[in-house]
This record gives sequence, C-alpha cells and structure tokens, in this order.
Amino acid sequence: MSITRVLSAALLAVGLAAGPAVADDASPSPSASEDSGAPTQAGTSFRTATELEQGQQATASGSTGDYLYWSFPADAGQRPDVKATVKLPDSHAAQTWQIDVYDGLRRRQACQYGAATRTAAQGTASVQLACVMRTVRGWSEPWANDPLPGTYYVRLTVVDLGNADLGQPVSAEVRVDSKDIGGSAAVDGSLAKPLVPGIAVSSEKSDDDGKAAVLSSFGSDDGWSSGWWTDRWVWTGIGGVLAALAGIGGYALTRGSGRPYRVPPGA
Repeated sequence: MSITRVLSAALLAVGLAAGPAVADDASPSPSASEDSGAPTQAGTSFRTATELEQGQQATASGSTGDYLYWSFPADAGQRPDVKATVKLPDSHAAQTWQIDVYDGLRRRQACQYGAATRTAAQGTASVQLACVMRTVRGWSEPWANDPLPGTYYVRLTVVDLGNADLGQPVSAEVRVDSKDIGGSAAVDGSLAKPLVPGIAVSSEKSDDDGKAAVLSSFGSDDGWSSGWWTDRWVWTGIGGVLAALAGIGGYALTRGSGRPYRVPPGA
C-alpha cells in the first residue's frame, strides 16, 4: 500500500509540473497576416505614402474626408490591377469614393477599365473600387502620358460626402496585382533611370553595409527592366524561318524539272 501511495504522489507531481508547459505550448501563434509584413496604415500625402509590394494586401483605418496614400513599384511589361475595399460605418448617408493612380512624376494615370469611382447608397456596408492601368512601357516620348517603370501612388478618398458623415471612422483594404503582358508591349527603348522618389538626388556614397543609399532599390529583385530578352525575339525568329521555308518552296515550284524536253541533248 505504501508503494502505491508513493507512486501516485510521484505521478501527481509530474502532472502538475508538466501542466504549465503544455499550456505554454498551446499559446496562440501569430496569425498569417502578422507574419506577411503587409502594411497596416496609410500615408496622408505623396511624401508619406506607405510602400506596398505587389501581391500584398494593405489595411488602414481612417476617417471620411481623409486622403489615404500607398505606393508600389511597376516595371515595364506589367499591367497593374489596383483594387480597394472601403468598409463604411453602420449608419451613413450616400457617399462617393474614388481611387486614383499617379506615376513617379505625379501624373494621374487613366484606367483601362474598372470602377474607379463608386457611390455607396445609404446604409451600405462597404464599397469596392478597381482600376486596371495601361501596360507599363519601357520608353515613351517626353510629351506623352504613358505609364513608365518606377513608383506609382494610390490615393483613396471620398469625393462626395454630407457634412453629417464627415469624420466617421472607416477602414480600407488595398491590393495591387499585375499581369505580365510580355513582348507584345515591348518597345525599342528604355529609360536611363526608373521614375522613383529620390532618383534625382541619389548619392554615390555608400552606407555602412556597402549598399548605395538611394531610394531606387524599391522595386523588383531582378532590377528595373532587367535584360533585353522578350518573347518578341521568339516570334521574330519563327517568322524568319517561315519566310525562308516559303522562299525555298516557291523556288522549288517555279524552277521546273530541269532541261526542257524540246531542246536536243547536244544543244
């Protein structure tokens, strides 16, 4: 009996010691949204725009009447697709929201398609906006308003609002994706530098890590407009081969079988 009591006391002590460890292991882990590194706030101007990488979904809280700004990189051959969702308060009157996209020179870019401006009816829980830009070109004339490689700014705000709804809390979600158009959008030319903030005052000095202290590093891992290769070269090569085969076939059809039969052999 004494041995049984000793074993029971030992097992009880082991269970009490292991209890906190199990509870510690069962603590909730950080959510995927926290680990993704997506921004959770927005800037209030072009200078303070929050950087957003393509494929991330940014969130921000604000008030009706505020201007919310984000910035993202876009390279040549990409066609950015900007989407935004604004969650409105429970009680509100009709209000119109708008999303605008500006390039590195702060020129407003037109949308190919998508509802960049929408009116939320009274009591609507949310409003969704979208703007599919034109394909980013590698080069353009100075007078043109074509989208060029560099940083782009997204501005979200309400453009038609009653005084009673001014200052009410709202939350926004913004996501930028892009489709690689490929060689069909390639042009004969490229920019010397991308249109990014600080490129005009970039310094050749390096920091302690040996990296150039410029802002143009905000972009793709492979660099801006990396490489000269596009699938246009593939189709050009295929077209050249087909043209050569057509020339050989035409020559074979028109040259005949050789010496005309009416000509004597000794002629």
